[in-house]
Amino acid sequence: MTQPIRIMLVDDHAHAREAMRDIIEVDGSFEIVGEAGNGLEAIRMAESSMPDLILMDIRMPELDGLEATKVIKEKFPYVKIIMVTVSDDITHLFEAIKRGAQGYLLKNLSPASWHEYLRAVAFDEAPMSREVAVRLLQEFTSIKTSVPEKSPLTSREKEILECVARGSSNKEISEDLDISEHTVKNHLKNILQKLHLDNRVQLMRYAYEKGWLRS
Repeated sequence: MTQPIRIMLVDDHAHAREAMRDIIEVDGSFEIVGEAGNGLEAIRMAESSMPDLILMDIRMPELDGLEATKVIKEKFPYVKIIMVTVSDDITHLFEAIKRGAQGYLLKNLSPASWHEYLRAVAFDEAPMSREVAVRLLQEFTSIKTSVPEKSPLTSREKEILECVARGSSNKEISEDLDISEHTVKNHLKNILQKLHLDNRVQLMRYAYEKGWLRS
């Protein structure tokens, strides 16, 4: 039997954590292993509970979600962090991703959307939003190396990388390149392992910094 995905909840409002718990516990493939009310508690609890995934509020007392995300990712790179917010303010979300977050969830989405997205992030299958992809392009176009470094990727892997940079999902990539989703997943695993990276966000940042993506 597959082990459940271990989740930690971080929000300074108890009713917000309760609402998240109610959504998540409906699905037996997830397990709540801890709850924290601010960023400092989150850092301590991450070390004791060792979750697979953290749902992190942005605005909190003592230490906000952005700084807590940065510290936790430095201490525990394997942990995936999703920002949970009532607003889709791209500025905050982009800052969170720069600090290591894998994505974000809006609090008003349906429970089914939550379950689908959490699984996708847990298994490194969640596409990056096109808005974030554009922001990453703008951020790194000005600072990337003037002479692109030699890429170790195959021609097919480079095609996959270009699709990821456009914010395409695995399904969209499979349709664009006329290959199966399973093949897309394997290519992405190979790319990440080859470059010693963990997820799509790191992949995009790395590729832009190396000058492998066209402006």
